[in-house]
Amino acid sequence: MAKAKKTEAQAWMYDVISSPLITEKSTMGSQYGQVSFRVPVTATKPQIKEAVEILFGVKVKGVNTMVAKGKTKRFKGVIGKRSDVKKAIVTLEEGQTIDVGTGI
Repeated sequence: MAKAKKTEAQAWMYDVISSPLITEKSTMGSQYGQVSFRVPVTATKPQIKEAVEILFGVKVKGVNTMVAKGKTKRFKGVIGKRSDVKKAIVTLEEGQTIDVGTGI
């Protein structure tokens, strides 16, 4: 028995897609149909794909992720560490677009 896919947005989907990444490098990927998002470190590729497809109403071709490890910084002699950040680069199917300038 095949599992039916839900098409309505759920609360966890808004937690998975934290914010879009608007950098010079990420905007260069838009000519290839790629959009970058900041996601929680615990998010998986299938979760990211499902959240983007339902929240934005597009078809996702693939998801690539990377974890940027937090740097050790010093402030007034006290050593601290920035938190780790996970980024997701979502490649959309041909003809699909997401306008990251607007909210969900």
